[in-house]
Amino acid sequence: MGKQEDFVLRALEERDVRFVRLWFTDVLGFLKSVSIAPAELEGAFEEGIGFDGSAIEGFTRVTEADMLAHPDPATFQLLPWRGESPSTARMFCDIAMPDGSPSYADPRHVLKRTLQRAGEKGFTFYTHPEIEFYLFKGKPEGGGDLEPVDRSGYFDHTAQSRGSDFRRETINMLESMGISVEFSHHEAGPGQQEIDLRYADALSTADNIMTFRTVVREVALSQGIWASFMPKPFTEHPGSGMHTHVSLFEGDTNSFFEAGAEYQLSKTARHFIAGILRHAGEITCVTNQWVNSYKRLIGGGEAPSYICWGHNNRSAMVRVPMYKPNKGQSARIELRSIDAASNPYLAFATVLAAGMKGLEEEYELPREAEDDVWSLTDRERQALGLQQLPKNLHDAIKLAEESELLAETLGEHVYEFFLRNKRKEWEEYRGQVSAHERDTMLPVL
Repeated sequence: MGKQEDFVLRALEERDVRFVRLWFTDVLGFLKSVSIAPAELEGAFEEGIGFDGSAIEGFTRVTEADMLAHPDPATFQLLPWRGESPSTARMFCDIAMPDGSPSYADPRHVLKRTLQRAGEKGFTFYTHPEIEFYLFKGKPEGGGDLEPVDRSGYFDHTAQSRGSDFRRETINMLESMGISVEFSHHEAGPGQQEIDLRYADALSTADNIMTFRTVVREVALSQGIWASFMPKPFTEHPGSGMHTHVSLFEGDTNSFFEAGAEYQLSKTARHFIAGILRHAGEITCVTNQWVNSYKRLIGGGEAPSYICWGHNNRSAMVRVPMYKPNKGQSARIELRSIDAASNPYLAFATVLAAGMKGLEEEYELPREAEDDVWSLTDRERQALGLQQLPKNLHDAIKLAEESELLAETLGEHVYEFFLRNKRKEWEEYRGQVSAHERDTMLPVL
């Protein structure tokens, strides 16, 4: 065993850890957990913990059910909401087949594999997510009314606000788990919050997002409220996205920065943006994987509907933030389409793969969108050559089915299962009779 494993085993005794939760995600991004006693952890480091993979969405077929969870000691953290003594810890796991080979159904492995490909070309991929979500008074029951915890708006500071109290406790808990928070504030919708995590490598960020969702829900429940990352819970209020700032580094050098270039953007950055734009439609099924995701994307406001980029243009899908003098290391681009309910491992993998494809093939960056894309007419958008993102999950699935990039990035197993699941979701959704149909048609038909 290495130094990290030894550190974890010592920490179990020093911190009176009685339970160790091994975390991993299924293909759809739902967190899974198995708890083991500390005495079993040394064996888990050496051999992994066996479990029935057929019980997990997208992992295996019944005929090949046995799988192993290998805890990653670098992700060891205590769970603060479980109490200090005795305490409970968690580690993320890499999933393997019985012969020790990586499971190609493991979303974490999909991202690690994509990061390795970028690493072979000398690049490290960094991400910084701005995560939005809603807080409700109590758990919404199916079909019931949703009551936000407040009626505040964007950046509002309200005395004795449930939202600010919630954010303070959440941030304290995240910081205690080694997850650094950069900003937090009230968002535009009633009860809507935003917490931004600091820049980190994409694998750490994806792990942090999974932890973040759990912490947010735990804190909410402890305060008698309910948190949801649903992309568009209200028709009349903004949806919840996960605007994500991304950059490539070569060692300690930001590959997106070039002094004196337009917007200080290097050729690497321009090709990377071009790759994201060209493959945007086919990866949207992953970055926006739910039928509800498309209610946000067609709703206007801060959510993009058209495939374009712009300098400090918040209506564009890819935004190039204002350049800060003497801060070349912070050069980055912001992808505004990803929603907060995506599987972060698969979302980051597909975004990186699209950008790297643009870099490898030296895609030409199209003309930037200088206007508010939402305010343009259809004819003006057509003249500018602006294409629309998929309008619904069905359209996104069709593009994904034709995508070589997506099939290669996800791997055969994840690609097949993911699309099969999304087709089923669409079929179930389109057969539902909505409240809107009943409200508008029952009185007159």
